Amino acid sequence: MKMVMICYNEAIDDEVMEALGGCGLTNYTKVMGVFGRGTTSGTHLGNDIWPGRNSTLYVVCDDAPAARLLACVKNLRAELGAEGVKAFSWRIEEAT
Repeated sequence: MKMVMICYNEAIDDEVMEALGGCGLTNYTKVMGVFGRGTTSGTHLGNDIWPGRNSTLYVVCDDAPAARLLACVKNLRAELGAEGVKAFSWRIEEAT
């Protein structure tokens, strides 16, 4: 099993959720209103100086769906690059 963490600009929430569904994944944890800074996406602190916020999506799934999800995020990055979306994955040893 893998954990895929997707950090993205809240403006593209529909696109990210569509990618998740397109991979046949329905279970996730979403954290909205996340602040941060990315090399290509810039700073998002939700204030007048640094407007915008991010969301973080956590998905635990088998290896094959995780690979499909990572490929979908890579495609989103190619399409929407400046909007900011990035995915990370790591192995889950145990889930109870």
